Amino acid sequence: MIHELKGSVKTRNLQNLHPCFGAVKTKARMHLPICPACNIECGFCRRSINANENRPGVASFILPVSKVAGYVDAALEKCAELSVVGVAGPGDTLVGNNLFEAFKILKVTHPELLRCISTNGLLLYARADELIELGIDTLTVTVNAVEPEILAQIVPAIHYRGVRLTGTEGAAILIENQLKGIRKMAAAGTVIKVNTVLIPEINGEHIPEIARAVGDAGAAMYNIIPLIPQHRFAELEAPTCAQIDEAREKAGAYVDVFRHCQHCRADAIGIPGVSDYSADLFRERAEEVFSHG
Repeated sequence: MIHELKGSVKTRNLQNLHPCFGAVKTKARMHLPICPACNIECGFCRRSINANENRPGVASFILPVSKVAGYVDAALEKCAELSVVGVAGPGDTLVGNNLFEAFKILKVTHPELLRCISTNGLLLYARADELIELGIDTLTVTVNAVEPEILAQIVPAIHYRGVRLTGTEGAAILIENQLKGIRKMAAAGTVIKVNTVLIPEINGEHIPEIARAVGDAGAAMYNIIPLIPQHRFAELEAPTCAQIDEAREKAGAYVDVFRHCQHCRADAIGIPGVSDYSADLFRERAEEVFSHG
């Protein structure tokens, strides 16, 4: 069951428009794979360019910003339910300016579509004013711990202001920038969802503390994602259904919980869990981009 979202009219209206905020089986989203670089080193994340894996951090190709309007046109022809255009990687959306350039284009060519981004939050506070001016509708921030000692086990290093920072030093900066950024964006009226990757051996007991912190900062919804064992965490166990349910119940005391995550690719198109047009559009058109772009 999806809780009725608390907060502004804008927040509640998203229940009818955004598949991550309520319109789970009726509305579609499109992820534009335009941001290849990342600035943190997550133990569970392995970015990749391929057409086979169904997980975050993967796309068939990197779409040139100049092509985004044409791709959205093509997606609308295939998927009439499309209501959201988002950017979720395959790297971090706030590294570089591709996101900002693309959304400025789409604000003119497709103003009817909601604009949504995902970020690890390291640069969220620094770039909040740019995002507010851009007028994004929803923001997803991945927050995997709010204690540096725990986060350092998940994110052993960050790349910040030209320096690689490791351990709790880097983790503390990431947490501070995430929470400050969430507060600033929420105060400006942006609707915020926070994702947490549930890693039972590391942050399993820490979920209520994360939920309380992000709820207090202004997040409207909280999404607990089960770990996919891979990369440095290939030997860890994925959480069981019972562990996921328990974490969601505990988090629900502090913030509304989303329960229908589909582990979306960075080039996903369609209604999550219902339709998928990414192979039809991105993978067949990628050759054209590589040939002429």
